[in-house]
Amino acid sequence: MIDVPTPNGVNGTSERVMKIAGVSGGVFDRFRALEDLAKDPSIDVLFGDWISEISMTFRGHQRATRPADAERLAFEMSFVAALKPAIKDVAKNKIKIVSNAGSCDPEALAKVVQQVVKDYGLDLKVAFVTGDDVSEQFREALKAGEKFPSLPSDTPIDEWGVEPVCAQAYLGGAGIAEALTSGADIVICGRVADASPVIGAAMWYHKWGREDYDQLAYALVAGHLLECSSYVTGGYYTGFKKELLQVNNCTNCGFPIGEIQANGEFIITKEETAGGVVNVHTVTSQLLYEIQGPLYYNSDVTARIDSIKLEEEAPNRVRVTGVIGLPPPPTTKIGITAQGGWQAEVHFFLTGLDIEEKVELVKRQTLESMGNYRKEFQTLAFNVTGSVAVNPNNQASATVDLRIFAQSRNADLMSAGQHKGVAPDEPSFGKWCIENCLQGYPGGTPAMDLRQSVGKPFFEYWVALFPQEKISHEVHTHDGKTIAITPPTNSKTYPRQQDSYDTSSPLPLDTWGETVKAPLGHIAHGRSGDKSSDCNLGLFVRHADEWDWLRSLLSVGKLRELLGEEDKGKKIDRFEIPALNAVHFLLRDHLDRGANSSSTYDILGKNVCEYIRCKLVEIPKVFYERGII
Repeated sequence: MIDVPTPNGVNGTSERVMKIAGVSGGVFDRFRALEDLAKDPSIDVLFGDWISEISMTFRGHQRATRPADAERLAFEMSFVAALKPAIKDVAKNKIKIVSNAGSCDPEALAKVVQQVVKDYGLDLKVAFVTGDDVSEQFREALKAGEKFPSLPSDTPIDEWGVEPVCAQAYLGGAGIAEALTSGADIVICGRVADASPVIGAAMWYHKWGREDYDQLAYALVAGHLLECSSYVTGGYYTGFKKELLQVNNCTNCGFPIGEIQANGEFIITKEETAGGVVNVHTVTSQLLYEIQGPLYYNSDVTARIDSIKLEEEAPNRVRVTGVIGLPPPPTTKIGITAQGGWQAEVHFFLTGLDIEEKVELVKRQTLESMGNYRKEFQTLAFNVTGSVAVNPNNQASATVDLRIFAQSRNADLMSAGQHKGVAPDEPSFGKWCIENCLQGYPGGTPAMDLRQSVGKPFFEYWVALFPQEKISHEVHTHDGKTIAITPPTNSKTYPRQQDSYDTSSPLPLDTWGETVKAPLGHIAHGRSGDKSSDCNLGLFVRHADEWDWLRSLLSVGKLRELLGEEDKGKKIDRFEIPALNAVHFLLRDHLDRGANSSSTYDILGKNVCEYIRCKLVEIPKVFYERGII
């Protein structure tokens, strides 16, 4: 930490500003970030997100079901692969690292990292944070009658129908702050909330107290913007055609950097030497990603975000203001894992005419082959992806994919005994799908790689709330000390239902004169994503004079109309962020149990936005003539 002027100045002053860079948005992100950004001595902290709901279910089940004497590897080893080429520069430039790659074994990963430090002959101190494993506390509460209603659906957990194996709490940043304050150079966490590393780092750097709510709320929003790495620098950006493709600026999008001031306000920027773009629209897109409503909850603080303001101060530099801090809730989110059973799929390619009838033929023949065994499937879906072009120019544009997707708790049925090493000659899902090929539809062609037809285990994930006071949140320092992190002393209980409303005083369409019927996405940006089985959708326009049209158009009723057959008939919440010209929807329990067990292709809800943006609406001609996105 050095007193230096902020790059380009912050309100013309010189003050302490923490530079923190997001170097991973998931276990699969580009490994180069940690190595490249460790070379920048102006950066104070590097942090990365190495886990997801999907990986946590696998790791949680792995940890909960392994023998007591088994090797402890329920963490993300890819973090170590990314760390090794960076570690000398991390030490040289005195940069701190915070990572959640500990997943379900932060202690085990910390020991691996300590060995890496030793192997390189460096003097870096490693700490780790525990307490996210609340399996025992969860089981005790369950026995005592706690219902753990699902956050997406409000359904009590006793209606889930599967047996929980573990539960993990989303921890806040206070433990990370304590670890850094105690001298740690590298902090290994398990399941902390996505933004918690930034909150913890900012608390440490600026010496904020646990009731500095405005500052903590800014850090929460900064963490939300930074934690998905290049999502905020051009990734998933609906303006990619003009701002990335046309200028050939898409092959190496820079990783994001936040510059956080002592009062909490911050700037989002990126690596200067890499591609991509940071502007008000990319930041708005990421702000709208995976939020739930006007209140953003964390174990440390609650941020009110419908008052937020963004200003582009310079190319690739966006200032964030207007965030309001409130006390945290007394609870935090927990994710409960259960093994749902086994799943498999078989694909057929259908070409040309009579697609609907060909699907019906496959369906009838397959169900007949299954006979009474069809009752063994919890899920059995025949899904068609794509459509045949009118008078197609090539065979590919005349072909669709028929996916037969099944889930069952009967492992033998899903894999013909192959999971036991038994010869695949028993009745099985894959056999029933394939055996009708020679009496099948015209042009019948299965996908030839049938490995997906062999059942693999899948997991279900239940998201609920858990009292923070029942969590044993602890920091384990480099010198063997254990420091307990107490729950917040000041908290606020919030309603489960956030504010939801259609716009006030909507304007009639003829307010803007003549209209053009065109895809909504020709003039509206957007982003969508998942939180468990909830799906969020944010849409916004580029120009202030288009805001009244967008807010008037996009009511809950209009969204249901645009969803068409995708409307599940479940609750949809809506709120507005006027300063960003944005409307946000939360589609409750929309994603078929979430990413771990979904029967659809859009397991993460990211394509809901693109589906809605392609739907035709009446757009004022004066807006449309400005040019499409």
